[in-house]
Amino acid sequence: MPSNAPIGVFDSGLGGLSVLQAVRALLPHESLIYVADSRYAPYGERPDAFIEQRSLAIGRWLREHGAKAFVVACNTATAHGVAALRADDAWPVVGVEPGIKPAAATSRSGVIGVLATAATLRSARFANLLARHTAQGQRFLCQPGHGLVERIEAGDVDSPAVMALLDKYIAPMIAEGADTLVLGCTHYPFLIPAIQQQFGTALTLIDTGAAIARQLQRRLEDADLAAPAISGANAGASGSIQLFTTANAMALQTMADRLMPDAPAASGSTDATGELDLSATSGTVSRHPTAPRVATVEIAETAPQAAAGLALP
Repeated sequence: MPSNAPIGVFDSGLGGLSVLQAVRALLPHESLIYVADSRYAPYGERPDAFIEQRSLAIGRWLREHGAKAFVVACNTATAHGVAALRADDAWPVVGVEPGIKPAAATSRSGVIGVLATAATLRSARFANLLARHTAQGQRFLCQPGHGLVERIEAGDVDSPAVMALLDKYIAPMIAEGADTLVLGCTHYPFLIPAIQQQFGTALTLIDTGAAIARQLQRRLEDADLAAPAISGANAGASGSIQLFTTANAMALQTMADRLMPDAPAASGSTDATGELDLSATSGTVSRHPTAPRVATVEIAETAPQAAAGLALP
């Protein structure tokens, strides 16, 4: 795999853009392919086996389209799919998990709130993570964030309805003595301004985006896959970004424009007709003329043998 190949980044929807932004900040010369599986969001309300199957399907699609590494920018997909993805050790796979360790180190009261999806909170992976720190004396107040991902997917991060949900979920944690809140879903960093508006400085907020980017950097360097710095006439230029979604292209475009308005689109990603030319065997892609950097892609379901946890083809 060439070192100048792109990195694949995947989430159940728009939340992984918070991770994409962190990766972009640390590794600006790397090219990125982002897939938002918004057709099936939120994963937190889906069965565990379904989450694993979608993770494998998107991993296979990214491999087919040249990705050299894979960032599972979704806590729920990491909890239920990353082990199967790592069965193929031919490429680095970086997952995401709630920032329990930094929260435990940060909290002064020893009471820590965790806001995450129901699927993340019920996973064995999360239970093991929590047990390691509960044994050290911290108390964790775990709350499923029902309804928040759907609001964010619709572009709503500060409406009265969102504020009411935040008050419902977070105020009881503060009443119990929590001074730190783990944002256990990559969608939730988009709610940081609303949380701060609602609760002021009562909570230290833990977001793991920067830590994920650093882990990716280490894995790329260890595998000798880090892209070389761009030199010559284009010295200082950034790598390209391609954005794909299985649902509403405009929702992804709007959020991407808000976070990364100057990000360059991939050169040569369209043909003369404006159709994206991906030569995909597992799905079809159509271009939205009003969303020049986002395309809708249909990604086929994972083959039964992959869903069972075997190596990806």
